This record gives sequence, C-alpha cells and structure tokens, in this order.
Amino acid sequence: MQNVRLGIIGVGNMGKGHIKYLIKDEVSGVTLAAVCDAIPENLKWAEQELGEAVLRYTDPYEMMDSKEIDAVLIATPHYSHPELSIACFERGLHVLCEKPAGVYTKQVREMNEAWEKSNVVFSMMYNQRTNPLYRKLKDIIDSGELGEIKRTNWIITNWYRSQSYYDSGSWRATWAGEGGGVLLNQDPHQLDLWQWTIGMMPTRVRAFCYFGKHRNIEVEDDVTAFVEYENGATGVFVTTTGEAPGTNRFEISGDRGKIVIENNQLTFWRLREPESEFNKRFTGSFGSPECWKCEVPVEGVNPDHKGITQNFVNAILHGEALIAPGAEGIKGLMISNAMLLSTWTDGWVDMPIDEELYYDYLQQKIAESSKKKKEAMV
Repeated sequence: MQNVRLGIIGVGNMGKGHIKYLIKDEVSGVTLAAVCDAIPENLKWAEQELGEAVLRYTDPYEMMDSKEIDAVLIATPHYSHPELSIACFERGLHVLCEKPAGVYTKQVREMNEAWEKSNVVFSMMYNQRTNPLYRKLKDIIDSGELGEIKRTNWIITNWYRSQSYYDSGSWRATWAGEGGGVLLNQDPHQLDLWQWTIGMMPTRVRAFCYFGKHRNIEVEDDVTAFVEYENGATGVFVTTTGEAPGTNRFEISGDRGKIVIENNQLTFWRLREPESEFNKRFTGSFGSPECWKCEVPVEGVNPDHKGITQNFVNAILHGEALIAPGAEGIKGLMISNAMLLSTWTDGWVDMPIDEELYYDYLQQKIAESSKKKKEAMV
C-alpha cells in the first residue's frame, strides 16, 4: 500500500474539522475516499465541499463493506465508538478513533480485545500528546531528572459552559445521550495526559462529583478527586464547567524538585540535590535544599489533530510507532469512571474498577435520563 484510502464516520463538528485539513493535503500518504453520516444536512455539506470524488454513505457498515477504504476515522457520539471500532477490526480496517474511547470501560475492554485478534493499526485521537509542552514534561520525567514522583495536582477549570450551550441539544449533558459530563466531554485529554506524562495509573480513587451543581443538567459539572499511587504518591484533580475565569495548572512534585505547566509555560524548580539526600545529611532546625527556578524552553508548535492523523497514516504505511495507541484509551476513561463510581458508592474505588458495578449504576442513570439515547450513528 502506498496511499491510505480513508473513510470518515460522522460529519459533525469534529468530522468536518478533520475533513478540512485532509482536503488541503495537510496529511501526506492519505486520500479521503468516503464519508458517512445519517443526517441529510451533513451529507449535503459533504457533497458541496467534496464533490462526487468522495463517496457518501448513510450506513457505516455499508461503507465498511464497500472495499473502497483501507482505514476509518470515527467521529461519532461517544457510545458508538467501541461498536464501530469492533466492526472495523472484524473487516480488517485500520481505526483512528476520536476521544473518548467509549463511555464505560466494559465496552472499551471488549473493543481492545477485538483489536488484539486483528492485524490492523488502532490509534486514539489524543492530539494533546503531540503538544510540545506535555512531550517535554514526559521527557523530563522519563529521564529521571525530576526523581520519584511524590504528588500530582491538576486544576483544570477553564471549561466554562453556559446554560445556553447545554440547551443547544436535547442529548447534551444527559446520561442517555452522552453518558457523562465534564469528565467525559471536556477532560479526556487531561485524564489521559495525567497518567501518560507521569507513567503511572492510580491504585485507588476517592472523588466527589456534583451533578447539575452550576447548570440545569443531569451529569457532573463539578469534580474534586483524590488519588493514590503504588509508590505512595498522591494526586488531586479538580475540574468544572461552572467557573469564570478558570485555571489550567498542572503541578508535579518529585524528589528532585517541582514542575508546573501553566499559561503555556513549563517551569522546573530544580533541587541541586534530591530532597531525600538533603534530609539524610541535614542536621539543623530549619533548612531546605538549594533550588533553582528554570524556565524550560519548549520548541515547536502542536501539530494537533493533523499530527495524530499523520502518525496514524505513517504507522499503516511505514510501521511508525503510534503516539497514542488505541488500546491506551481505556486508561483515562477508567480514571473518570472511578471518580463517578466513588461518588455513587460514597467511598474509595480500587483500580482497576469493578466494571460490572459501574455498568449497573450507569444503566440506572440511563433509565432515569430525560433523553433516551438515539440508536442512529450520527
């Protein structure tokens, strides 16, 4: 194969965004061959923008079976991601899936198991993994320069959403329509980066999620969570869609100092010697290790969605290592599921979570939801 024939399922906001850079040839080695959507207006837009050269479908399975595509980019509502991905795997089609991987880990685990039986490339659209800020952070941590992680703290409250935003669609912010709130819709990138940059998943979670605290919605719009890690480190994650102005500050403390990412800058308060070594030798009443404030240079711009798509294509054509392997989509989702389950059960949740218990709670929420999930893949 010298060129990947790509089909896109879902021509909503995200699908249109991907189409726009693809038709400008901003990703090499790929041709947009087909699009699929159940909404007539979206297919009409595709006809006007793409002409007859790009095939149009209303049924995703018809597109999968057409033999006209080699790979699929899934940009549909959350619930459908695993089902469509599995169908692609079974047909030998490569998959690039928009975040989140799904709504609950039980369905995503089934998706991962189906992929393991296939021989295709599977990637997640975690386009913040291409952000130079977070790549530099991961590089510093992986190199050991920060030392053993002691604490993480992410305050991500700059997701302000008005009531009119939620009122713009009857499916928005409902258990049946979306399956979650700020954790599932706004925070998947941060939850992924949280575990990806430090290289650790929590071992247990205690969270306090508030449902419809700031807006007239069913799902969580305010969350404060505490986590513990196997090495004894702890972490806090705070998020909401109801504050203005918001904050985006990620802080990681280690044995050799502290790193903070805020306002698109990475600052390393670097200790001249590890805190543990200083503590062993220091005999005075008060004192602390010598510390240097380092503004770490971060070069380059984030290639964003185009970067992940190019990497996906390169993996198909040349065997390039994936930046965001699809099977890793379950990690950030499990953290968000754990936060909700902790709130629903009013206690600690061990990781990995009890997937059946979470599923049962979610089904109760869906049954009580004001908006029943549509079966159409839109």
